[in-house]
Amino acid sequence: MSPVFDCTTPEGRADAIPKAADGVRRGRLVVLPTDTVYGIGADAFSPDAVRDLLAAKGRGSDMPPPVLVPTARTVEGLATSVPKYARALMQEFWPGPLTIVLQAQPSLMWDLGDTGGTVALRMPDDEVALALLHEVGPMAVSSANRHGYPSSRTAVDAASQLGASVEVYLDGGPSVGGLASTIVDCTREEPVVLRLGALSEEQVMAVVERVRGEAVEPPAEDALELAGTEPGADGDEAVAGEEPPASAEPDADGPVEQSEQSDEHEAREKTSDE
Repeated sequence: MSPVFDCTTPEGRADAIPKAADGVRRGRLVVLPTDTVYGIGADAFSPDAVRDLLAAKGRGSDMPPPVLVPTARTVEGLATSVPKYARALMQEFWPGPLTIVLQAQPSLMWDLGDTGGTVALRMPDDEVALALLHEVGPMAVSSANRHGYPSSRTAVDAASQLGASVEVYLDGGPSVGGLASTIVDCTREEPVVLRLGALSEEQVMAVVERVRGEAVEPPAEDALELAGTEPGADGDEAVAGEEPPASAEPDADGPVEQSEQSDEHEAREKTSDE
């Protein structure tokens, strides 16, 4: 029987987190609480551990797990071409139930599965999860259940489905999140909501619209003044431009409201949990 550590007290967390971190570093699987549901996690940079994670759930590489991060700054090392609106969404909703899909850094030595060159990222709003992430760095994390079975709201629920495939169970008490995270594709100029969850599309788009309002170009005279030039001066005229446009967390299984999607977005949904 894999050990279950009580993380509901500071003393319990202080004892459990180092043991769980050691397991992750050795390529083992760990069950951890999040602000949505319990997740099963592995070192994101260990292909063997990620394969073990998918095998424990009964899933294949065609359904790659999302990646949880300890801070928003971590995104800079994992993704490229991050749109301004994506940064605003992170600032507004992280830590919290928002997963953003971005173009992955091509130089990363990892294998999350059939991602199509993208990565789904989230910063969870859970003290235990963040403590572990700060110890080990980015983790591939999927909902702690067998494929097709209900998501786990407690560590005991997770243990009943995953058993000895997990080395350490971190018990943070019953999950109170209820809804899965909302997933937003941020790999293009316009965001696309791939799945509605704890955040509504209206909440997401309100932030995007606010960023658009802030990105309005100043009058031509102001732009030239900012560049230290005057009309008629030699050289290129300064133009106030926007950031160049860019080209799936443990979420609950079961029914969640879906947004309408084109075929090109259906494949991206495979990064999310069921």
